Amino acid sequence: MLTRLEVKGFKNLLDVKIDFGPFTCIAGANGTGKSNVFDAIEFLSYLADETLAEAAQRVRGASGSPGGDPRDLFWDGYRDGEHRISLTAEMIVPAEVEDDLGVIAKATATFLRYDLVLEFKSPPTGRGVGRLGLAHEELRAVKRGDIARHMRFPHSAENFRDTVVIGQGESDVFLTTESWEDLTFIHVHGDRGSHDQPPPRIAAGKARRTVLSSVTGADSHPTIVAARREMQSWRRLALEPSALRAPDGFAAPRSLGTDGRHLAATLFRMAVETDHDVGVQDEEAVYAQVADRLSDLSGVGVESLRVEPDPAREVLTLYLQERGGLRLPARALSEGTLRFLALCVLLEDPTVTGLICMEEPENGIHPANLPAMVELVRDLSVDATERPGATNPYRQVVINTHAPGVVQLCDPDDLLLAETRPQRAPDGRVVSALSLLPYRGSWRAKQGGPTFSKADVIPYLVAPPGAQLRLSSETEG
Repeated sequence: MLTRLEVKGFKNLLDVKIDFGPFTCIAGANGTGKSNVFDAIEFLSYLADETLAEAAQRVRGASGSPGGDPRDLFWDGYRDGEHRISLTAEMIVPAEVEDDLGVIAKATATFLRYDLVLEFKSPPTGRGVGRLGLAHEELRAVKRGDIARHMRFPHSAENFRDTVVIGQGESDVFLTTESWEDLTFIHVHGDRGSHDQPPPRIAAGKARRTVLSSVTGADSHPTIVAARREMQSWRRLALEPSALRAPDGFAAPRSLGTDGRHLAATLFRMAVETDHDVGVQDEEAVYAQVADRLSDLSGVGVESLRVEPDPAREVLTLYLQERGGLRLPARALSEGTLRFLALCVLLEDPTVTGLICMEEPENGIHPANLPAMVELVRDLSVDATERPGATNPYRQVVINTHAPGVVQLCDPDDLLLAETRPQRAPDGRVVSALSLLPYRGSWRAKQGGPTFSKADVIPYLVAPPGAQLRLSSETEG
């Protein structure tokens, strides 16, 4: 669970600090840079698994597609001079972790702060494309005495915090950075009980990936591996109708892709297969639960859902049975219905955990169905008043939107307003950069810090100027 993100120098995120809870909605106009917050989260996730160059290539570029010059990632990256990106993530990681070789171990601490600084290195000859370099990396436990100050969202200390936060020694450090003359080294520290040997060190200037991503052994470094697994679980969900409609073969992966692919295979697995972590699930109950939630959409008369295997073609097909008797395959459903259905499946899948980022979940949804959609994405996130488990999966959801209907339906405590505001750049210039403001009086608001009020979001709360059709306070004849 990502509880706080601090970003400096990444795209138009000159200096942004965000506190997250189980559910967060970022609202703002087009072009403010809302999506860059998701890019920063996604970049951290890629960096936990891939080289610096590979991670940079996968981040969404100015054209909306991956790839491009690494300077695209930096604030004013094409200006001469030093360029650095600073990324900090405070996160609650899994207590038990399995490494790449199947070794299972327990983390020493589960509430961690990860600091990472990357720099742009120009090509030695002055020609060609430069590369990303590692300048600083640190992983530490949040001290037990500081937990309440760092874990600010409303939660139950007994049911939630004491379940997910363990350890938290006063001196738990796992990665540290040391500079010596002109050299920088990253030290890798083992968990408690493994401090007899001097910690191995990596020369940052030669590193082609983060040190966290290179630590794979849970036997000696379970907390580092747990942090890596947590970051790998951060995903950006961009449901595409073509992917949702694509057929699934018998050998297809049985988990929903980030684009919505393998919807039928995922639901089939949930209904008919035994998951040893959550126990045997009743086939009819699973289909009924998904169908019941899908029926929240007005205009969709759902009687039942089922995934049927075709042994001859070796294909899995999802069918919706309408109350009027019409039987429709998934490929015949509307885009909005398919997106809603995919989220219904995620809701009932206890194996899906981690952070889910979603852009504009209202796309393709009729205004009358916005309440059902907002309630669904909220329900996807963990209930922090209860103990996480099979019936309360440990999931976190962050959405962004520019839709007035979504803003009006969200709890003000869950809202952040995205605006471009004057900020001072490292070279002293006053520039326009993204700011994220909490609602005045919400748990995110800090004394003396910037906030927004209803007066700042009037365009989201009233009909737009020139509206031709609106409700009147007078009864029309």
